[in-house]
Amino acid sequence: MAQINFDRRFLGSTRGRMIMLLRRNDLTVNGLAAELGLTDNAVRAHLLSLERDGLVTQKGMVKGIRKPHYIYGLSDYARELFPRPYGLLFNRLLSSLRSVLSPSVFIERIRDIGFGIGKENKDSVDTNMNQRVDRAIAAIESLGGSATAASENGQITISSNSCPFSEAVREHPEVCKITESMLSEILETDVVESCDRSLSPKCCFQVRTA
Repeated sequence: MAQINFDRRFLGSTRGRMIMLLRRNDLTVNGLAAELGLTDNAVRAHLLSLERDGLVTQKGMVKGIRKPHYIYGLSDYARELFPRPYGLLFNRLLSSLRSVLSPSVFIERIRDIGFGIGKENKDSVDTNMNQRVDRAIAAIESLGGSATAASENGQITISSNSCPFSEAVREHPEVCKITESMLSEILETDVVESCDRSLSPKCCFQVRTA
């Protein structure tokens, strides 16, 4: 899929305006043409390009006077490209919990979240550590990270240059315990975080293999 940045310049283009229309409602070629003041053929050309980029997909058909018309809508991939307020909401939720819970109970609740995510991502078919590490990496990536694993002198290190909780970690460093607990559950062993919580947060977890 093409790497698209939904910035102001793109959204001001014809394809960007088409994306915004389809974000609100699924439309036919005729519907898009009427909204954009374009010919049907011009709309089809833009749709073909958007489909190729994985941004638009056919959602079904409706009856027409002479023949059915395809209905187009945004793909799941395209919807994920729009900014969402999850980071802001997560930060505020953590601040609210911290204000009413003792530090030890707050950490306990954070760890419970991680263990729960770990249980959802583990599988009984993973009978050895290599399989569990692969499962752990996939779990981090499902949260928005980009993880790799390295083994040296019997020590496994799982790291990610893209922190899945980057919008919250500087204000609430305890969120690293979510991933730590998640990995511990999936790997079925102790995991210790040594994350970089600087301006560009990076994840790092040491896995106990003995």
